[in-house]
Amino acid sequence: MLKYLNILAALVLSATPLMAQSKYGLGRPALPQEVAAWDHDVRPGGIGLPPGSGDVLTGETVFADKCAACHGDFAEGVGNWPKLAGGDGTLANKDPVKTVGSYWPYLSTVWDYVNRSMPFGNAQTITPDEVYAIVAYILYSNYMVDEDFTLSNENFADVEMLNVSGFIMDDRDQAEYAIWRGEPCMSGCKDKVEITMRATVLDVTPDTPSDTTVIEVAATDTPEEAPGTMPEVAAIDPELVAAGAKVYKKCAACHKIGAGAKNGSGPQLNGIIGRLMGSADGFKYSKGFNAAAQEGRHWDDETLGAFLTKPRDFMKGTKMSFGGLKKSEDINAILAYLQSASE
Repeated sequence: MLKYLNILAALVLSATPLMAQSKYGLGRPALPQEVAAWDHDVRPGGIGLPPGSGDVLTGETVFADKCAACHGDFAEGVGNWPKLAGGDGTLANKDPVKTVGSYWPYLSTVWDYVNRSMPFGNAQTITPDEVYAIVAYILYSNYMVDEDFTLSNENFADVEMLNVSGFIMDDRDQAEYAIWRGEPCMSGCKDKVEITMRATVLDVTPDTPSDTTVIEVAATDTPEEAPGTMPEVAAIDPELVAAGAKVYKKCAACHKIGAGAKNGSGPQLNGIIGRLMGSADGFKYSKGFNAAAQEGRHWDDETLGAFLTKPRDFMKGTKMSFGGLKKSEDINAILAYLQSASE
């Protein structure tokens, strides 16, 4: 046993500083190549990055294959797994949504974490180029870059995170340590310890969409018909509407609908049938949708069906990362659901 302990001690101390070597007479300074074998960190500014590059569209494919099972197709999070996109303007809220876009101050942290720890259960199986692509896609999902963006070790330092100025330096060594290290107060103590407050939110990531993303539609609902709309809701099969509500769950992370719905990562969809393209108040559309609005193009069952099938083919440059619905029955169902929610 002593033999093995001596071997272990020699291994541990082999990387100790020269001062420890001279003091204890054990080990030696680590060789440069030995340090390099363990030195894989990436620091702000891109120091430590390997050469490589990856674009947003490649990142979408890799993300769908290796990351979406936990983080969702659009980085919106699945169940209790973390959200990576969204959360703009929520840091002052009671339940802030801390994502790469809303909270993280350094892009190097994103790259380093993906490279070291992802995918879950199969860490360090992603190539550097794939890591660049995944990080580019996460940036795109947070509306920080366009879809034609390519991230590389050469332009890495040019990307400025949205919350880079949202942190302060840790000055506790100057402001507080002296207080903590003084003589402890041992008088005037309370008679007993009491719990005065409890956490009010234990899980800030719900498993089901919020109330603003679900509309209950009865077969007798008959909203007023607007120009360019489909037949009245009463003529739509209620089962088709219900099926569309299920399909809509794929959209709910980005698009809200119903009473009080607001723009999120995508525009709110109230009254989408018959609505002018690119016209949701307060939403920042891509150039293609801005042009469509100027041309006076409106959404109807035909244009929506084409868009939901292949978004990027229908509207070049759209920021919507969803690849499209493959089944015609899903498209028909979601059209019925959207029509039922239109005003």
